[in-house]
Amino acid sequence: MTAGLDANSATTNGAPGKKTDDGVFTVSVTGAYENDGFKGDGGGNPHKPPRELTDEEASQQGKFKMSTKEKWRILKNVTAISCAFMIQFTAFQGTANLQSSINAKDGLGTLSLSSIFAALVVSCIFVPSFLIKRLTVKWTLCLSMLCYAPYIASQFYPRFYTLIPCGIIVGIGAAPMWASKATYLTQVAGVYAKLTDQAVDAIIVRFFGFFFLAWQTAELWGNLISSLVLSNPHGTDAGTTDYDLCGANFCASISNSDETSAVASSELFEIMSIYLACIIVAVILIVILVDPLSRYGERQRRNSAVELTGIQLLSATFIQLKKPYQQLLIPMTIYIGVEQAFISADFTQSYVSCAMGVNNVGFVMICFGVVNAICSLLFGSVMKYVGRVPIMILGISVHAAVQIFLLLWRPHPDNPLLFFMASGLWGVGDAVWQTQVNGLYGALFRRNKEAAFSNYRLWESVGFVVAYAYSTQLCARMKLYVQLAILVFGFLLYCVVEIHHMRKLRKQKIKEKRAAELAAKRQAAIDQEPETTDDEKDDIDDEIIVTHL
Repeated sequence: MTAGLDANSATTNGAPGKKTDDGVFTVSVTGAYENDGFKGDGGGNPHKPPRELTDEEASQQGKFKMSTKEKWRILKNVTAISCAFMIQFTAFQGTANLQSSINAKDGLGTLSLSSIFAALVVSCIFVPSFLIKRLTVKWTLCLSMLCYAPYIASQFYPRFYTLIPCGIIVGIGAAPMWASKATYLTQVAGVYAKLTDQAVDAIIVRFFGFFFLAWQTAELWGNLISSLVLSNPHGTDAGTTDYDLCGANFCASISNSDETSAVASSELFEIMSIYLACIIVAVILIVILVDPLSRYGERQRRNSAVELTGIQLLSATFIQLKKPYQQLLIPMTIYIGVEQAFISADFTQSYVSCAMGVNNVGFVMICFGVVNAICSLLFGSVMKYVGRVPIMILGISVHAAVQIFLLLWRPHPDNPLLFFMASGLWGVGDAVWQTQVNGLYGALFRRNKEAAFSNYRLWESVGFVVAYAYSTQLCARMKLYVQLAILVFGFLLYCVVEIHHMRKLRKQKIKEKRAAELAAKRQAAIDQEPETTDDEKDDIDDEIIVTHL
């Protein structure tokens, strides 16, 4: 999909002129992601087309007409989707962060989270294209968001046969939800770029940046709700009194064998009722405030685009695995899933809930979310000046130091600042991985982004599944050792990728420099040749004439 000006905007050879007096553009949704109006006409002379396209002709050519005032409606749609996701994940993140504490018995909470990401791996491959093609983007978004409601409702009666199936439903719905969101933002960004005569890539980054800024705050609001409710004096437990069993010495298989939730049923009912209401509100926002994507050329785009089936995407994903760079990045990508699972499940259970009580989990995780959001924005800007390598070194240094600290530290409620310090520094490292590793995938696999990011989500989800699976089997100390080993090994392989990529870029620059020098020498040789005068041309012509005579 790309939107380019045509017909009413006086285009020729892909170069846009000015819009008509009534402020209407004819926007194309076929072709590539390029904004010729921003790049100029390439030296051509624009001319007004002979006549205006009718609506039917425009539709047949993969184009549609739109007023320039539509840009405000597009901004409204982007804001509505961002707010809906923020409300949706306020509920889900708040629920997920409490799972290892409120459903600790037999590791039921972490098993349910593991089922979510296991289902997500399968769903990423087969479900999105199938569902979007039949329901369109808007209604796929609504249905997928509703898939989160059963999981939150199952918290009222947490059992294996309620949590696990509902977790699988969340995993199945998550993939088409994220795919439809990305499709919607990308499509409207292309149209907005043409209406405002700006670069399409810049608008896409701007829209996604605003979306993820809103989405990151969900960690704050979800944990704030749980903390405020659990801070009520009735029914909450202040944690254990044997602090020697907390921290690195915490063993879920021993501590949770006979453990029941320290949260009163009335408080749990109150929290989950609020979260369930959040899911409903998020879906209502999409239904009422978000325009169907057909308004922005979804029908024309789908008719012109070549969509990959689930089998084709699966094939492309495994073909991508043959590439050396992809193979070397697998351990680092798995670590991203493992470390996120640790901070949301193991850290909250082994350190915060064990020593300070489950009512303080939300406050500590708020610190993680706020620092993560701030650093994500900061690192994206700083990279322009210092490059990716120093930021990656910062990431491994911070995470390695925090994990060593967690191995040595004996958590105690008398030192609450240490809990916030650990979660905040973990947020710094997580922001590094989320921004820089995603950017590295985009830089290395520019021609196969779909397959590359499919691999990224695949191996990240594998990290989640593995971490949640051994969460109930290993003690916190062993988990930290495993994470440190994966981190160091993954970073070493990343260094191999970075060094090889830098050498490749350096060789490419040398080749380009040599090619430029050779071209300059050839041009100089041409310039030094004596210029042929008109008299010499006449002499040659005369000789030819005489020869013929």
